[in-house]
Amino acid sequence: MPVKIRLQRHGKKGKPFYWIVAADARSKRDGKYLDKLGIYNPTVNPAQIELDVDGAVKWLQNGAQPTDTARAILSYKGALMKNHLVGGVRKGALTEEQAEEKFNAWVEEKAKTVDNKRSKLSDAKDKVKAEALAAEKAINEKRAADAAAAAAPAVEEVTEEAVEATEEAPAAEGTALDQAAAEAKEETKE
Repeated sequence: MPVKIRLQRHGKKGKPFYWIVAADARSKRDGKYLDKLGIYNPTVNPAQIELDVDGAVKWLQNGAQPTDTARAILSYKGALMKNHLVGGVRKGALTEEQAEEKFNAWVEEKAKTVDNKRSKLSDAKDKVKAEALAAEKAINEKRAADAAAAAAPAVEEVTEEAVEATEEAPAAEGTALDQAAAEAKEETKE
């Protein structure tokens, strides 16, 4: 019975979610499987991958052939690396301790690169958010300036009418009105 390590689709339309399974090559895509090895969620960035590395290595040693996408996932999570190291132990090129040490070093290095990618993505997201906020503030300031400019001519027209009215007023009332007109002119000059 030929065994394949492949993806089994779950989730809803437009939002795929996959199980990584070892299944008979002749079974349906979403049909029976022999062993569930993990999950793969490509809708998040970076993609969420949970994999039973030891289970995948066991199936690879028993002759299971991964599909192209499954091979990429197994390589990304280190299952193919571990399978290679186990082959070296079986041939006598490495001891189990050396193989485990190399694998753990590789996993730590891979975790650092993934963390760097996550931090770059979050920094980029924060930068985009800050730029959008700055653009929004600029637009709001422009709107406030336009509203102030639209309101200012109306105030000037009223003060000019008050100045004209004071000039036409009799001289007896002139002292109080002259002071008001002078203050209005000073306000318009500022």
